[in-house]
Amino acid sequence: MTEQTISKKPLTLLLAAPRGFCAGVDRAIKIVELALEQHGAPVYVRHEIVHNRFVVDSLKAKGAIFVEELDEVPDDAHVVFSAHGVPKSVPANAQQRGLAYFDATCPLVSKVHKQAERQVQAGRHIIFVGHAGHPEVIGTFGQVPAGAMTLVETAEDARNLQPADADNLAFLTQTTLSVDDTSEIVSILESRFPNIVGPKGEDICYATSNRQEAVKAIAGKCELVIVIGAPNSSNSLRLVEVAARSGAKAHLVQRADDISMNWFDGVDTLGLTAGASAPEILVREIIDALAAHFDIDEQQVTTAQESITFKLPRELAGAAA
Repeated sequence: MTEQTISKKPLTLLLAAPRGFCAGVDRAIKIVELALEQHGAPVYVRHEIVHNRFVVDSLKAKGAIFVEELDEVPDDAHVVFSAHGVPKSVPANAQQRGLAYFDATCPLVSKVHKQAERQVQAGRHIIFVGHAGHPEVIGTFGQVPAGAMTLVETAEDARNLQPADADNLAFLTQTTLSVDDTSEIVSILESRFPNIVGPKGEDICYATSNRQEAVKAIAGKCELVIVIGAPNSSNSLRLVEVAARSGAKAHLVQRADDISMNWFDGVDTLGLTAGASAPEILVREIIDALAAHFDIDEQQVTTAQESITFKLPRELAGAAA
């Protein structure tokens, strides 16, 4: 009896590039790994180091213990602050307790923190464009005195804003926002408040912008776009929105198991990307899972090359070398 080959449906796969890990995420993960190498387990991490369950579980397996607040960290322990940044009160508290800490805040987030301090020192009230409750927003608000900053989340918020001193304002933004949405909000602020002072460079980070542009390049050619990322990952959620605005069905998944074959009815071309906290191993996991059902023609669509790297904290740089 001859074995029959079951033909698979052809599927064109457009793989967005850049995708996945950014320099800030790479650095944050490396800081936890080097702290574990240098000091041994356990090393405590305040908040998820980056918003990805696979990454967090991998670091747990190496001896990292994740906590929400410093009061969960025992005395004399080593602790790492997440890539999203923390309020000033957190390292101050760590110093008071004599905890050894490593700050894994993304340097691009730290840049926004410094800008916030400078604007307050100049006597300006800051309009901060971001999402309420996101760790990056909490961390940035914690850089300045209470009341020095007002959160704006939407264009409607920007239109309805009534600041006490309209001629003495500055604006800053979260680094992981939708480029298009933020541009609209900033335009409204600049139109309403002509004297408002903005950052010299773009606050939305290069990786967020690049990943959104890459999705725009593929989404119009796809019936379905899958974004690998966590539900609490701001930059990943923005990628889903960008794909949907381009007319494709779009789904956020964390692992291959999250994918439903029902999504593929009428789908000839699939777009695939990954948020800045999602490792490439999860991209390959999904492609391998789909290959069991489809004859895949994989095509990478590259819209930018990324070569940015960030220095490690001085106290860990020697361990890396």
